[in-house]
Amino acid sequence: MLHRFIFHNDKIVAMEEARLSPGQAGLLNGWGLFTTLHVFDGELFAFERHWKRLEKDAARTHCPFPFEAEKVREQLREVIRANHVKEGAARIYAIYNRVGHWRSDENFPLVDLILVTTNLPEYRSPARLNLRAEGRHAASPLAGVKVTSWLNNAWNAYEAQEAGFDEVVLLNERGEVSECTAANVFCVRGGKVQTPPLGSGCLEGITRSILLEIGPRIGISCAEATLRPEDLYAADEVFISSTNRNLLPVGEIAGHGYANAPGPVTRRLDEAFSAYIKEYLAGKAATAKR
Repeated sequence: MLHRFIFHNDKIVAMEEARLSPGQAGLLNGWGLFTTLHVFDGELFAFERHWKRLEKDAARTHCPFPFEAEKVREQLREVIRANHVKEGAARIYAIYNRVGHWRSDENFPLVDLILVTTNLPEYRSPARLNLRAEGRHAASPLAGVKVTSWLNNAWNAYEAQEAGFDEVVLLNERGEVSECTAANVFCVRGGKVQTPPLGSGCLEGITRSILLEIGPRIGISCAEATLRPEDLYAADEVFISSTNRNLLPVGEIAGHGYANAPGPVTRRLDEAFSAYIKEYLAGKAATAKR
């Protein structure tokens, strides 16, 4: 559940005091952007990477993004302090208001900025995944963009959970593995880690990007590769990654099981990722003291 205090455009308000209107066209047709950040010890992890992706997605979707990174970072910190968040999750939303015919003439800003926090969701470990054919359209010009038009993801996650699974692996129109509804997917075979390329239609996840960087530093080959379901079934280990989950081992995909999850490679990468987080937070703490 969302915490009570949010930041809306220019100030912190209680949730019940925030006003959103049907006249905000982007609100009802899903023309907007968002990103989710992990909060550790009251600090926003990898904020710079999230901000860079927001700017890139804004350009791709023609969504105005008239915000300053450091100003929004401090506004998010205000929300974190107001809600007394030590560890949790935060979101940045940018909603395009003045677009199309179905909008009002109210005095809205061009884009609404909404900042919220919540506790971290709970996840079963190891996770059980289902499989969904044609769950991603890799040829779409909006493939891999983190937009508020989120029905395809939410609907697929709902159906998987109704069937007793935790998440679902989405295949694209070519039958290739793309991603899960809210996580990137990795497989390990012969000690080598592979994850689908961006051309599969997957999101350029922040945790995914960090793992591709730090894997080789600890002697683990981590690379993009076109994958099909049979590659996942034949893998020694499978795990998924996201801001809220970090690395989460997978114990089953559509009836195909993986013994002793998490496997040794997953554990090593998880330890390296935890060390990366600590190093990042230590750097921010040192900067704040200057």
